[in-house]
Amino acid sequence: RASLEVRVMLDVTVDEMDALLERGWRRFGPIYFRPACASCTECVSVRVLATTFAPTKSQRRAARACEPLRRVVGTPRVDDERLELYARWHASREDKRGWEPNAQTRERYGLEFAFPHPCAREAAFYDGSRLVGIGLFDETPRALSAAFFFHDPEYARLSLGTANVLSLVDDAKRAERPYVYLGYRVEGCASLKYKGSFKPHELLRERPASLDDRAPWTAGTGPSVDPPKGTS
Repeated sequence: RASLEVRVMLDVTVDEMDALLERGWRRFGPIYFRPACASCTECVSVRVLATTFAPTKSQRRAARACEPLRRVVGTPRVDDERLELYARWHASREDKRGWEPNAQTRERYGLEFAFPHPCAREAAFYDGSRLVGIGLFDETPRALSAAFFFHDPEYARLSLGTANVLSLVDDAKRAERPYVYLGYRVEGCASLKYKGSFKPHELLRERPASLDDRAPWTAGTGPSVDPPKGTS
């Protein structure tokens, strides 16, 4: 069983969002959360050091494979095209990974992924005129934070999820933002463990109780672990 600390907050500024990310918080729409399990600390926050990031061989291959795609960054929105893409992606996860069905409505998508927020951004990937991937992220003065990514199952071979993270690192580097947050890593979960392959990175194992407390990020160690085949 897992426990989360959850807050519903409106009118969060970009600077406040920056401070929340530094202390292990994530958000979907106006809902902010972070792990709060009393006897387990397996969910570890990960942030990539953008200015010194060095891609692995497989990450470079993913970047090259996705070069023909067009990437458009803008304000998140909800429409039939995005809902259909999400439905196809989730159905493939249900089939291949045994996920529970999770029907996405226009209202729910709008609340979780397209809620008006000063930090909210969307990276849409196109093959010609065909929408093949959506990356949702937050942009703050000091960081980019990858929130969610889904893609056309027919393009899984391209490792679009990896390419999405690499694009965010490139964006952060160009804008002189030092960090790209990747959410939580769990060593025992292959779908999350691969986040440790983006190096160098830092880890937050102990989350401060308040925004006034210092966040004790430490350098990540250990071998690079690429995502399992078919993961994005």
